Amino acid sequence: MTVETKLALTEQDVRSFSEKINEAAWMTDFRANAFAKLEQLPMPKPDKTRIDRWNFTEFPTHTVESATFSSLEELPEEARSLFNEEKEYNVYVQHNNTPAFTSISEDLKAKGVIVTDIFTAAREHEELVKRYYMTDGVKVDEHKLTALNAAYMNGGVFVYVPKNVVVEEPIQALFLHDDENASFFNHSIIVAEANSEVTYIENYMSTVEEAKGQANIISEAITGDNAQLTFGSVDLLAKGLTGFVSRRGVTLGRDSHINWALGLMNDSDTIYENYTDLMGDGSESHFKSVVVGRGKQRQNFTTKIVSHGQNTNGMILKHGVVNDESTAIFNGIGSILQGATGSNAEQESRMLILNDRARADANPILLIREDEVTAGHAATVGRVDPLELFYLMSRGISKQEAERLIIRGFLQPVVSVLKAEGMKKLLAEVIERKLR
Repeated sequence: MTVETKLALTEQDVRSFSEKINEAAWMTDFRANAFAKLEQLPMPKPDKTRIDRWNFTEFPTHTVESATFSSLEELPEEARSLFNEEKEYNVYVQHNNTPAFTSISEDLKAKGVIVTDIFTAAREHEELVKRYYMTDGVKVDEHKLTALNAAYMNGGVFVYVPKNVVVEEPIQALFLHDDENASFFNHSIIVAEANSEVTYIENYMSTVEEAKGQANIISEAITGDNAQLTFGSVDLLAKGLTGFVSRRGVTLGRDSHINWALGLMNDSDTIYENYTDLMGDGSESHFKSVVVGRGKQRQNFTTKIVSHGQNTNGMILKHGVVNDESTAIFNGIGSILQGATGSNAEQESRMLILNDRARADANPILLIREDEVTAGHAATVGRVDPLELFYLMSRGISKQEAERLIIRGFLQPVVSVLKAEGMKKLLAEVIERKLR
């Protein structure tokens, strides 16, 4: 059955927005072409989660113009805590739909590193953005939600690290959401050219308790030969949003690494897609994520690493906790294509259920089309181990505190790999808050 989609905006609305922000002409045409495909494209079909009644298209349609900042000290307290004010940061801040603050060191500028909003990048670095915008990673016509992102895009960041440049400190992007009517149709691109190295961390932070809009978020991470890219995130978007989050990695070169460390803590109903294509021989991707669901929240997480090149290595580790009446589905896919000899695909999904009303499911899948490879998977769904609980309580620790200690240890593998101390602290605090 085909479900009719009522679009919130028309093609003329899209073109008017593009004109208002003085967008590059090629991007205006890109939007219009994406809009023209919307009616023909299907919705995505995440395994074991029905989304046909989720609201992905109706939302307040105006773009929320918000204040800019002259320094990080002007951020709200909860956002300011991400940064050590005594340090110099390479940072981009978006306030609702407004590019609000950018800071990059003179040393990195001199080396050709680019950190800027996606609109400025499309105007001032046209050839670079054209090269990577929805070409190797996410495609416009994958499904209706990718086309909606291309047509309605109203924010995002462009990070570019040239060949042979090592960025010592993380580059951080903060997307601050404090207006209940603001929707994110964000598109971010992070490129690490040959022999470069960078850690990029993005944080989506709501300071409102409930919102009315959409969170349609796409991030593309691209690496060249022998490049090293670590992509970290802490997502903290409010209840009431309908979320589609797609993060895509492509190792275009040999011996290239893309590693993921994601704290997925949204309070909204969300579909998450995280796909990594290991194109170059000897490439690797290590994926780690932690999830805590609460209330009546529904979430679906699909993680896929595909080995195209020889001697590639894909590792997936996902830990999740569900509480109250929340539901979480973990779909893990390790794929080794024909010709990808010597490759390895491993995955592990662990889920804790904290009460009888919560629901969780872990679905490990291996798709192997080559003989000379290694692969394996493990998946568990269960309660807190009663023996561990008994041991801690026998040492004088209350049951409630013992449970918290066990859960903290269960989620630590991802918390520990975030390289920014402020983000690590924030994630630990959010986990504590969501488990109370």
